[in-house]
Amino acid sequence: MGSYPLRKEDVIESFVRSSGPGGQNVNKLATCVQLWHKPTRIRIKCQKHRSQLLNRQEAWQLLQEAIDEKHVQGLKALKQRKERIRRQNRKPSRSAKEQMLENKRQQSIKKRNRRKDKYE
Repeated sequence: MGSYPLRKEDVIESFVRSSGPGGQNVNKLATCVQLWHKPTRIRIKCQKHRSQLLNRQEAWQLLQEAIDEKHVQGLKALKQRKERIRRQNRKPSRSAKEQMLENKRQQSIKKRNRRKDKYE
C-alpha cells in the first residue's frame, strides 16, 4: 500500500534548542526540529542528532510514518464497522433460529412456573 500524501503547506515546522548531551553546539544552535501536521494534529519532535539537517530529515520521515499509521488505523476501523453492520443485517441460520426458539421455550417455562395459579 502506498504512503498517504504529505503536503508541506499542511505542516508547521519550527526549530528550537535541544536539550541533553551535545555540548556547546546544542546550547547555542536550534538543532531540535518540531513538526505539526494540522489536519491530523500529529506533533513530531526530533533531537537525536547534533545537526539540524539530520534532525529535520528524520522528523519528516517520522511524520510520514505516523500519518501512514493513522491512515491505516482509520481504514481498519472503517472495515470493522462495515463488517459488524453486515453481520447484524444478515439472516440468522437455521440452527441459530432453532436455538432462539428453544431459548424462548425455556424462558416461557420458567415464567409459567413462577406464575401463581389464580384458581388455587
